[in-house]
Amino acid sequence: MRGTEFLVLLFLVLGVVATTTFAANVTYDHRALLINGKRRVLVSGSIHYPRSTPDMWPDLIQKSKDGGLDVIETYVFWNLHEPVRNQYDFDGRKDLIKFVKMVAEAGLYVHLRIGPYVCAEWNYGGFPLWLHFIPGVEFRTDNEPFKAEMKRFTVKIVDMMKQENLYASQGGPIILSQIENEYGNIDSKYGPAAKTYINWAATMATSLDTGVPWVMCQQANAPDPIINTCNGFYCDQFTPNSNQKPKMWTENWTGWFLAFGGPVPYRPVEDLAFAVARFYQRGGTFQNYYMYHGGTNFGRTTGGPFITTSYDYDAPIDEYGLLRQPKWGHLKDLHKAIKLCEEAMVATDPTITSLGSNLEASVYKTGSGLCAAFLANVGTQSDATVKFNGNSYHLPAWSVSILPDCKNVVLNTAKINSVTTISRFMHQTLKDGVTSSEAFQSGWSWINEPVGISNNNAFMKLGLVEQINTTADKSDYLWYSLSTEIQGDEPFLQDGSQTVLHVESLGHALHAFVNGKLAGSGKGNSGNAKVSIEVPVTFIAGKNTIDLLSLTVGLQNYGAFFDTWGAGITGPVKLKGLKNGSTIDISSAHWTYQIGLKGEELGLSSGSSSGWDSQSTLPKMQPLIWYKTDFDAPAGNSPIAIDFTGMGKGEAWVNGQSIGRYWPTYTAPNGGCTNSCNYRGSYSSNKCLKNCGKPSQQLYHVPRSWLQPSGNTLVLFEEMGGDPTQISFATRKTENLCSRVSESHPVPIDIWSSDQKTGRKSGPTLSLECPFPNQAISSIKFASFGTPHGTCGSFSHGKCSSTRVLSTVQKACIGSKSCSIGVSIDTFGDPCVGVTKSLAVEASCT
Repeated sequence: MRGTEFLVLLFLVLGVVATTTFAANVTYDHRALLINGKRRVLVSGSIHYPRSTPDMWPDLIQKSKDGGLDVIETYVFWNLHEPVRNQYDFDGRKDLIKFVKMVAEAGLYVHLRIGPYVCAEWNYGGFPLWLHFIPGVEFRTDNEPFKAEMKRFTVKIVDMMKQENLYASQGGPIILSQIENEYGNIDSKYGPAAKTYINWAATMATSLDTGVPWVMCQQANAPDPIINTCNGFYCDQFTPNSNQKPKMWTENWTGWFLAFGGPVPYRPVEDLAFAVARFYQRGGTFQNYYMYHGGTNFGRTTGGPFITTSYDYDAPIDEYGLLRQPKWGHLKDLHKAIKLCEEAMVATDPTITSLGSNLEASVYKTGSGLCAAFLANVGTQSDATVKFNGNSYHLPAWSVSILPDCKNVVLNTAKINSVTTISRFMHQTLKDGVTSSEAFQSGWSWINEPVGISNNNAFMKLGLVEQINTTADKSDYLWYSLSTEIQGDEPFLQDGSQTVLHVESLGHALHAFVNGKLAGSGKGNSGNAKVSIEVPVTFIAGKNTIDLLSLTVGLQNYGAFFDTWGAGITGPVKLKGLKNGSTIDISSAHWTYQIGLKGEELGLSSGSSSGWDSQSTLPKMQPLIWYKTDFDAPAGNSPIAIDFTGMGKGEAWVNGQSIGRYWPTYTAPNGGCTNSCNYRGSYSSNKCLKNCGKPSQQLYHVPRSWLQPSGNTLVLFEEMGGDPTQISFATRKTENLCSRVSESHPVPIDIWSSDQKTGRKSGPTLSLECPFPNQAISSIKFASFGTPHGTCGSFSHGKCSSTRVLSTVQKACIGSKSCSIGVSIDTFGDPCVGVTKSLAVEASCT
């Protein structure tokens, strides 16, 4: 790790402006990363550039900076950039260099996770499909064909970054790079070759002379000088494999991914903040949120299989680029509190002592008088009062208090000072008084997708084929077609209604057609992709056709040897006569195959074909139909979604760009969700769930930058059957904002910092601020000082409440963009003596 100080001129792609900057020497020791010899406590967040649009990037990056981040972390997606071997694509959402330069413009650092295996719930884990077909290749092991391709792509990315002077050693923002990804989770499956491979990967990466450290996550045997790092919901107990390496957390999961057929996971911010504070309390100095903004899986980029188009991840910045409150705000306060401790934290190791059962103090104290402390209650049931340095401190269960001066609490992870917002999608009026729900009720044209074989590229083969090896993922779809002659005296015609077609598939879903009619369908799920269907069918004397449409829903992205896991109808396929008991296995017959759809071959997704029918009656609730309509963009600048209520399953394109797969008919189970989730205790991906019994995803993001004011084209391919006149536009609106602060809350951190300078002593304060420019608080929907119940949107008065609270809050807030109110009996009187009181307020902004 080396770097020399020299002056470079960094010419930005976005203009002719030149920025003068000094090269930075990035190294590490046992405590932290060192930038120009200075240890740093760093907060990072993941934003994956292709999961948003270039028009969104500046705002996402600025909101990340405003939220207290120092670093933006992103993977590099090999299959996105090299879809065909030696043919590269870095345009539009794939413009990695532009993204990195935007981060630099904002004054933030970059952690570039090259991988090139990324997992990330991304199709095939980021590997391009052509890699699978290289003779003799075996992924992620000591295999020469694989290593040659992995090195070639890694070198390509590193060279691109160097050419643009983007490494910190050149004056750029990249301070870290990652090679491989979570290999330690599965490396035992690869035997002795795993260690050889990891050592090779480390040597290959460090030989590229980037001038910045390399990391491997979840890799306990990462060889020097590679830093091994932690991924998980909690990493406070993690220890690097050398006492010369810092304690780093590359993935702190802010929520969890969503799968079609599953409920929506979420992670309470009190628990997330607790995990972060515990990590820094116990010696960590670099922590990254995965995700800070999750975004959208546009096109066919989802992995899984069965990962939804939404990759919201319950992140602090939501899928649409809006702040998720109070998560974003509470973490912002947490970052400020941690940074107040940075000088003491980087100067020494923590001294950790027990304050009682499940109670712990960590102190960073130097001989020069610096002192910062973290007090933790890791118990899940009971609050506690602890004695520390001669003072008493109240610690709620499952919380950490931060004391930048070893005396005053500036933040407790379980006590939120941040505002909470209530946002929802609203169906709004388009131009000329047309509502968003009326916009799609007329003007549709359509083209039927043929059942079975319709393309010249069809081929015949004896027996059934595996789908991924056949399609190379050029399409989700593969037709399996069989024509058979059935004589009039065959048993299957004696009682045709009792004949059953039995089909078994490796996944992920299938539709069975007999003589051109849909006979039945089946689907797997995120836990088991395999499909088995038995559907009653009726045959006729003479020629009969069986057409099976097999489809993938994103390719596997995780697990040992995941590249060998198949899909498609591998059988058996049988005909069963229920009354006479006879069975015919037709798996080994001569099947005819077609990769993809006729509409894909014709390029119908662009909407420009001449074959669209708009004259006859619009077909509804019928399988295999392409639909097209024109529309005007919803007014305003709020984020836009299409509500796919009424549709079955398929893919949608706006002005030729795929917004992803839609599947509103795949609903979550009815059980397993709760109205509220107790943040206390260890979090897991199935602990906090919502949306049970409802579509896993009903709303699909349409980036505003993809739209023109008028004359936009929407194309749908509906494979199951739906009614396109039921879909509608929705725009995201923040309706109300709330806050609830008790007399026992710490002083807001900004006020505390100000008090330190002025010598004042402030108390708990409730603050409200409208989220958008040119807004002001227009009404107070609820206000109570005493013992209010409920949460934002459902507050109610408790047994005691001040009679003058509403008028006081109205006077302080209405007409202003923001307001702050002291939470004390001095402001509202004392409605219940001897009880710790809270102020709860819900307001509207216009």
